[in-house]
Amino acid sequence: MNATPDFTAEDIAALVDTVQRFATQAVAPRVPAWEAAGELPLSLHREAADIGLLGLGYPEHLGGTPAPWRARNAMSRTLARHGGSGGVMASLFTHNIGLPPVLAHGTPALQQEVIPPVLRGEQIAALGITEPGGGSDVAALRTTARREGDDYVIDGEKVFITSGMRCDWITLAVRTDAHNKGAGGISMVVVPCNAPGVSRTRLEKMGWHCSDTAHLRFDSVRVPARYRLGAEGAGFRIIMGNFNGERLALAAMALGFAEACFDEALAWARQRSTFGAPLIERQVIRHQLMDMQMRIHSTASWVEALSARVDAGDAGADWVAQVCLLKNHATQTMQFCADAAVQILGGMGYMRGTVSERVYREVKVMMIGGGAEEIMKELAARQWGL
Repeated sequence: MNATPDFTAEDIAALVDTVQRFATQAVAPRVPAWEAAGELPLSLHREAADIGLLGLGYPEHLGGTPAPWRARNAMSRTLARHGGSGGVMASLFTHNIGLPPVLAHGTPALQQEVIPPVLRGEQIAALGITEPGGGSDVAALRTTARREGDDYVIDGEKVFITSGMRCDWITLAVRTDAHNKGAGGISMVVVPCNAPGVSRTRLEKMGWHCSDTAHLRFDSVRVPARYRLGAEGAGFRIIMGNFNGERLALAAMALGFAEACFDEALAWARQRSTFGAPLIERQVIRHQLMDMQMRIHSTASWVEALSARVDAGDAGADWVAQVCLLKNHATQTMQFCADAAVQILGGMGYMRGTVSERVYREVKVMMIGGGAEEIMKELAARQWGL
């Protein structure tokens, strides 16, 4: 996804305004119904595509709009803040973890086949890495793809797959070298989810209720070899490179959710009276709100700084280390603000229908997805040679 230097501050401001209107009018009022249904309607993908959100950051010849990370992160932050649903963010933008490997390593023909229908909101793309036997230890994955003529035949399982029940395409990590049990035996293959031998089971979660999550099984699934991304054995490097963008995007979303909790807590503190005065007049409440703001502002500055660096072409070891720690910091900010907001709302904060209650349930998946906190710390330390 290439940035473009002529995406101005005014462009970003206009984008934020568009996203805020979309979030408040088309997303937030409908979240309870989607949560009850357990998934998003495909119509929401088309609505988001119509105003350019799905294609942001993709090349024009594939139906996208080239945009820098600072614009993409502004979109994520705004939609999280005013939409108030991690499930919406996860399902609506699953393609942003499924398609980048296709864009970076797929042939032009494969890109044209897969990417444009997804950016138009007609199809859904997902990513399949985690397996029942492990998640963070990517090099140990066991799903196999053996070569038979012009095809790969895939056998194995993937679990915790976002949009796994609805996806039309899945970018799948597979082991193509049965004799290499480490990172060097892994490749990436795009699999059409309507292929014979693909089966799916819905998983129920603590949060993200409107995001469908699945356990996928692949039983002798035959896929043309032209669907492989890059060279055989290059999959591990592709996966690791893909994680950096995912983590930066997760940090921007976590920031938006923290702001959503602050917004709700502040509104409640102003209108809720106890012992003859609004809550906002209590020093302890004001101090809680300031603790939230302290963390929000530090997170925002870090997100903006790392977005500017990658837009300028600086994505070296120091940047990778900081993205890992930013992901931890941003999700901890989200956790702190969700907890503080529920406390300020009191009994109302425990009720379904409040943003803070929903975000409170969604915090842990943000702290685990894209790399758990412990993995992020260790990766950052290695990038810095510690």
